[in-house]
Amino acid sequence: MNFAIIAAGEGSRLAAEGIHEPKPLVRVGGRALIDRLLSVFTRCGAERIAVLCNEQMTDVAAHLESICREGIDGLSVPLTYRVKSTPSSMHSFYEISDMLSGAPFVLTTVDTIFREDDFEAYIRAFVLALSNGADGLMGVTDYIDDEKPLYVDTTADMRVVGFLDPPADTQYISGGIYGLTPPCIATLHRCIESGQSRMRNFQRALISDGLDIRAHAFTKVLDIDHAEDIKKAEEFLSMNNGQ
Repeated sequence: MNFAIIAAGEGSRLAAEGIHEPKPLVRVGGRALIDRLLSVFTRCGAERIAVLCNEQMTDVAAHLESICREGIDGLSVPLTYRVKSTPSSMHSFYEISDMLSGAPFVLTTVDTIFREDDFEAYIRAFVLALSNGADGLMGVTDYIDDEKPLYVDTTADMRVVGFLDPPADTQYISGGIYGLTPPCIATLHRCIESGQSRMRNFQRALISDGLDIRAHAFTKVLDIDHAEDIKKAEEFLSMNNGQ
């Protein structure tokens, strides 16, 4: 299985609050966000990890080049990275989609925080969903601490029937963890060609294209948009044996 990380955001809200490292290098529990994801994905058996960072993040590109040479935690990391500035997360996804078109893959943004055992369970569920004909498995959570959450409407057996903006009377929101298959790339390209730019519109297009998208619940998923989110993430991870 392949993995991908969108690490091209500018982190402007963090910078405005005094956090001046590029977001991928922001440390949570003493570890850079990008390093944590690369380590988790490698231990999950990644065949390839594709990363996009922007052209202003020279420190991030240098850090990724070092990982290509030296690995992480004594492990060789199957990392391929590309440097390009993009106007949106969907465009970032598009820029590395050619690295992901041949096999199922899991995509996240660089600031996604989850329990490692939750993620391992998600990977097992994704493999099972693939064997049952699914086109995608979205990581969702009922923990809502987001300024603009995307609500996920599901059936009783966790098939996704809609992605909704608030207010919405549904249990789950998107956790920003996307398990996808090659047919989803065609939907992505169609979205880009039609001028779409938001990942939530891509998710909606998956449903309108008739793809079989399912959901898997995490206990909690956080992201790092503000300085206070770093403390929240550290407290969350410390409650779970540092995972």
